[in-house]
Amino acid sequence: MKLTRRVLALSLASVAVLASATVLAQPAASAGAGYPNKPIRVIVPFAAGSTTDIIARAIADKMGQGLGQQMVVENRGGASGTIGQAAVAQAAPDGYTIMIHSSSHTVSPHTFAKLPFDTVTDFVAVTPISSTPNVLVISPSKNIKTLQELLAAARAKPGSMNFASAGQGSATHLNAEKFKLAARIDAQNIPFKGSAEAVTEVMAGRVDYYFSPIAPVIGQIRNGQLLPLAVGSPKRAAALPDVPTTAEAGVPGSEFNFWIGMFAPAKTPKEIVDRLQAEVVKALASPEVKERFTTLGADAWTLKPAEFEAYIRDEIKSNATLVKAAGLEVQKQ
Repeated sequence: MKLTRRVLALSLASVAVLASATVLAQPAASAGAGYPNKPIRVIVPFAAGSTTDIIARAIADKMGQGLGQQMVVENRGGASGTIGQAAVAQAAPDGYTIMIHSSSHTVSPHTFAKLPFDTVTDFVAVTPISSTPNVLVISPSKNIKTLQELLAAARAKPGSMNFASAGQGSATHLNAEKFKLAARIDAQNIPFKGSAEAVTEVMAGRVDYYFSPIAPVIGQIRNGQLLPLAVGSPKRAAALPDVPTTAEAGVPGSEFNFWIGMFAPAKTPKEIVDRLQAEVVKALASPEVKERFTTLGADAWTLKPAEFEAYIRDEIKSNATLVKAAGLEVQKQ
């Protein structure tokens, strides 16, 4: 009996050793293995109905199909996008919280005295999604029909003209400031909480003009409630082919690239970042998203994560120069 027990014990020990050796011999599971196995939260740091929100929902719906999981868009507006940015910076780097943000991401380091995150080190740049031209719109009641007429009115009474923005330091604000510097005019920024308010005030004639993303104003342009004078992008917008760029209309050096892109918390595994980037590329190639982007006046644009990271760093530097030249007030968070 004792011998039998001893043989059994030795046999069990051998099995355990063999099992351990087999486990050690197997390759470690990838950090992205099985991803995703639950819904993904997509934080948009602006209000519902903004261009960033519309683009985010269009791409998230299609990406969800490719990933096999729902992508739930959550609006975290306020403080020029920094509230939403902070939420993503503090989220677990597991691929289940990502952010779709705009050019404002590279502006906030220069317009806030202190932020609860670092724009470069607390995020992984996944890929840009679109380049969306801003269009300078004005109410027909102003009796201004060209960009040169707008400039003449601004120069006739320096400081009397104002423009709307979707928040201090937003992409719409920076576009207007770059235009103002290039045109050498004096106009005051009137910041609002989002595009919807800004558009309403310009339509009513209470604010003179607004560099708006095309999506929120294309309907009003078509029905004559707003008049487009120029687009702020380096080239004409496909949705408004007859509208000149600000450079073509006589203001060289005023070009501004308003983009929307995807980010994840720092330390998100490379396998997950690459998967997300690949799904964005696939979604942008789909007929549904192409049609939606055409309606929005948006141009699809993607880069590899490392390329987008380099672009972000360069734009942060160039925006530092722009913010300083415009004399923008630094806000306290």
